[in-house]
Amino acid sequence: MSTVNIHAAKTHLSRLVDAAAGGEEILIARAGRPVARLVALEAPAAAPKRRLGRLAGQFTVPADFDAPLPEAVLDGFERG
Repeated sequence: MSTVNIHAAKTHLSRLVDAAAGGEEILIARAGRPVARLVALEAPAAAPKRRLGRLAGQFTVPADFDAPLPEAVLDGFERG
């Protein structure tokens, strides 16, 4: 763990962030007293892998799925 004063932290922020991302812990001090700690964030948990075909055979698509909608239903969309 290294300690850096605020002025040096502002001047070398990019380098300090790279060091923190690499696992180093950096204390930022004002007048010799630590006021902040720069550490790497924990990696977010990976989203579960999606499995294709998981619902296969659980439902069927009707043959008229893409048939035009009845006039009564279309009128409901067009009312303002």
